[in-house]
Amino acid sequence: MFLEDCKVLENYKVGEDYYLMKIESEKASQYSKAGQFFMLKLKNEIRILRRPISLHYVDKDKNILEFYYEVKGGGTKEFTTLEVGEILNIQGPLGRGFTTEVKNKKCVVVGGGMGIAPTKLLIDELKKENEVIFIAGGRGKEALNILENLNLDGIKTYITTDDGSLGEKGNVISVLSRVLSDEKIDMVQTCGPHKMMEAVAETTLKADVFCEVSLEERMACGVKACVGCSIKTLDGMKKVCHDGPVFDSKIIVDVNPKENTGCSCGN
Repeated sequence: MFLEDCKVLENYKVGEDYYLMKIESEKASQYSKAGQFFMLKLKNEIRILRRPISLHYVDKDKNILEFYYEVKGGGTKEFTTLEVGEILNIQGPLGRGFTTEVKNKKCVVVGGGMGIAPTKLLIDELKKENEVIFIAGGRGKEALNILENLNLDGIKTYITTDDGSLGEKGNVISVLSRVLSDEKIDMVQTCGPHKMMEAVAETTLKADVFCEVSLEERMACGVKACVGCSIKTLDGMKKVCHDGPVFDSKIIVDVNPKENTGCSCGN
C-alpha cells in the first residue's frame, strides 16, 4: 500500500453522472490488480474521510491509473472539479483482488451498472491466456457508456438493459444461465448490485462453477480499522476492505453489510 501524490492527466464526463479520471502514479500503479480499490483524498478538509474508488484500469508501462466513478454525493461531486495538472493524494492499492493467475480456462465476467468499473482490467488480465465471455447489464444505454472504454476485441460480449435501449431487454442472470447451460465454464467473476451478485452466486452454485463476487461497500477507513463494512460469512465475520472486496461466493452468507453505509463500486 502506498500514500502517493499523483498528477491528474484526464477527468471527463462519460454520461450524465458518470466520469472517467486518469492519474499518473509511479509507485501504486506497479502493484495494482483487478478488483482492488483506492482511497482518494478530497480537497475540502471538512470532508475528513477519503472516498473508496474501485480501480478501473492500470497501464504499468505508462504509470497510469484509471478510475470510473458516479456522482452520488458531495465527495464524488468534488472529484469532478479536479483539473488536468492538479495533484490528487491516493492510498492504495487496497484489498484482495480477483483471481487472474489462471491459464487455459473459459471465464465469464459479469458486470452490472457501476460494477462494470473493475471489469476492464479484469478482462485484460484474463484474456492473455484464457477465453473470456463478458456479460454487461445496466438500467439503460447511458449507464453502459463506459463500455466504449473497454478493450473488448475478440471477446464474446452480451449486453442487456432493463429498458431494452441497448442490447437485449432483460438482465444478466438470464444470459448467464444460457451461457452456463450451453458451454463448459470454469470460472465466473462478478461485480455489481447486491441482488444481482446474489443471483449470480446462486446460479453458479447450482451449475457447480467456481464464482468470485466483489463486495465493494462504502468503506470509511479502507484499512480494517472500523466495522462499517463487516459481513457475515461461513468463516465468521469478515471486513470487506481487508478480507475482500473479492470473495469466493460460496462462503458468503449475507452479502449485505452489517451497517448500510452507502453505495457500491466506488462512490
